[in-house]
Amino acid sequence: MKKKISTIIILLIFLVGLSVLLYPTVADYFNSFAQSRVVAQHYKDLETLNEEDFEDLFEVARAYNDTLTKKPNRLVMSPAELDEYMELLNPFGYGVMGTLVIDIINVKLPIYHGTSEGVLQIGAGHLEGSSLPIGGVGTHSVITGHRGLPSSMLLTKLDRMIIGDIFVLHILNEVLTYRIDQIVVVEPNQMEELAIKADQDYCTLITCTPYGINTHRMLLRGTRTANVERITGEAFVYDSLAVAAYFMIPISAIVALFLGRKLHRIFGRKGWQ
Repeated sequence: MKKKISTIIILLIFLVGLSVLLYPTVADYFNSFAQSRVVAQHYKDLETLNEEDFEDLFEVARAYNDTLTKKPNRLVMSPAELDEYMELLNPFGYGVMGTLVIDIINVKLPIYHGTSEGVLQIGAGHLEGSSLPIGGVGTHSVITGHRGLPSSMLLTKLDRMIIGDIFVLHILNEVLTYRIDQIVVVEPNQMEELAIKADQDYCTLITCTPYGINTHRMLLRGTRTANVERITGEAFVYDSLAVAAYFMIPISAIVALFLGRKLHRIFGRKGWQ
């Protein structure tokens, strides 16, 4: 009896260990699926707008960006300014202004307004007070994201990018492509590299570094370049059944095989003794 109880305990420990081992991969895949659903819904909603709607949204965003160049401390915003900001590039009211796509590291994330912890747990955030990500000379938008979350990759692989790599923003009906021309590591309170330059069209990606320590910030600045290709919302849709099968079939097979052998040894043909 003691031997059988010990074996059952070992089985339980095995299952707990297997769950802990698989959690990051499985959680990341399902979070990627959730992120893709948000992006796909955003593209579907955009289909309800016409060219006049898009132009009106861009016109208001351009006017807002122009006002930022006249603010000496634009990264510090009052509650009223934050309320105004949250209404921009937000035609459907759920806070998604676009999508960040980095093919080279397999990133496809919705871009939300702001950089609150709630936002950065589920996608990329647009830094309040930076230019809205619509492009144009005299703008510098800033997109931020976490690294190393146990439940989602997000921008974990951002340090693999090098100068010359590209990333893409999908904003309303426009695609904006940026080529990385500078990579720097700074203290969290250093903002000089986020300055707006009158003759440049910049977008900077920010994440924490070193991995798991997060004492500094890594800034990858991109300069606007010609578009390489246009990606539609269909590219972001995962098949939920395929995702489940991908993980559950091999896991179930391993667990069933292991448990089957152990239980056969415990019970045999005679059952409990």
